Amino acid sequence: MTPAATPAATGTPAPALDRAAAVRAALRALVARNGFHGSSMSAVAAEAGVGTGTAYVHYASKDELVLATYLEVKRDLGEAATVDVDPGSPAEQRFHQLWLGIHRHLSGDPDRARFLLQVDSSPFARAAHELAMAADGDPIMAAAAAPDLADRLVDLPLEVLYDLGLAPAVRLAASDVDLDAAALDRVADACWRAITVSG
Repeated sequence: MTPAATPAATGTPAPALDRAAAVRAALRALVARNGFHGSSMSAVAAEAGVGTGTAYVHYASKDELVLATYLEVKRDLGEAATVDVDPGSPAEQRFHQLWLGIHRHLSGDPDRARFLLQVDSSPFARAAHELAMAADGDPIMAAAAAPDLADRLVDLPLEVLYDLGLAPAVRLAASDVDLDAAALDRVADACWRAITVSG
């Protein structure tokens, strides 16, 4: 199947919204490949097929671009990861469905997983997490805040709970480790046990 021609390929100028999306996609790809040091605004613009000035029209700085891209990736992840979560199922089952949804979505585009990991290990991490937490309607946070699930969580900082519970799904999606469905189920179960009290 041949991919649809992009505006750059046809010589047609891309609409402004498409150019902004292309800049964000280029940043994701570059950061996934090279980390932040290989992702200057000029490198991002070249990857996106736009002029450096065009990148700056949409994002005043690299910091602004990184945070906008992070919020986009988190928003898309939240929507995709929760689509198969049955709100009427027990807390453990909902967590399992959420974990698998995160892994499935990011495995479909490992650059998104690698981008998230790079942000989490960078000086951008605090600002990115604060923005994500302040965003209204984060489906993953809403799922984790459900009383029957929240009551089961070990008394640890939210960042630690994330690292033990959901971050392994992101790391596996970013890696070359290929686990079958049964192994993924076991990892999700282990993550649940790591963040919850028994009973």
